Amino acid sequence: MDIFGYLASIFIGITLGLIGGGGSILTVPVLVYLFSIDVVLATAYSLFIVGLTSLVGSVNFFKKGLVNIRTAIVFGIPSVASVFLTRMFIVPAIPDELFKINDFVVSKGVFLMLIFALLMIFASYSMIKKSKPIKDKKEQIQRFNYPLILIEGILVGALTGLVGAGGGFLIIPALVVLSKLPMKEAIGTSLIIISAKSLIGFFGENGNLNIDWVFLMKVSGFSIIGIFIGMALSKKINGEKLKPAFGWFVLIMGIYIILKETVLK
Repeated sequence: MDIFGYLASIFIGITLGLIGGGGSILTVPVLVYLFSIDVVLATAYSLFIVGLTSLVGSVNFFKKGLVNIRTAIVFGIPSVASVFLTRMFIVPAIPDELFKINDFVVSKGVFLMLIFALLMIFASYSMIKKSKPIKDKKEQIQRFNYPLILIEGILVGALTGLVGAGGGFLIIPALVVLSKLPMKEAIGTSLIIISAKSLIGFFGENGNLNIDWVFLMKVSGFSIIGIFIGMALSKKINGEKLKPAFGWFVLIMGIYIILKETVLK
């Protein structure tokens, strides 16, 4: 299972490099089901893996001038604050046992995995649906819709803090619509936002988590290898055309997690 886990870690990076988002949503299921990591610890590990992989992936966008620093700051501040507060206060406050339905116990781990599965289903819809082509109009004057940006940042940050996913599938459309960024620049800027909020969320973790740094660096290393492969493939393959197929895969995984945590438990 460890071998499958490391191969899946490479796939996570490939997806991030190829389509610019969505790959991080597989990190927690890989850690929980292939490496048998506790759910709460897996969400913390995921923050580090996703954050480090996104940071490495953003370097190439920096070199090409496809990162809008001002936008990253405006979007990043509420998101980073939300992740930090979620990991510091909300996650530790969730009781180990929430409630019972007959003999079925909804534990903290089950609750987080069910939230994660619903997030996967929502993400899959955004990948599968046919969106109208977005024109890269660099001449557009950038205007920030601050109230919507604040709400978006807080919500995405809270989800990242709870389940350890980067939320690129939510951030990229928001950058295009709310900040008028061209798609490629939105992807590069998104990677910076994801890396900042994920790594700050990880290092701001409240609690005595026993971190296996050797294992964590191994998985991160394989994921980083994957992102380089993905970026190389993106020069020959149109990532947008692969999004629907990946979306169906994420949908199946989301449904499987719900069944696994409830009916098949």
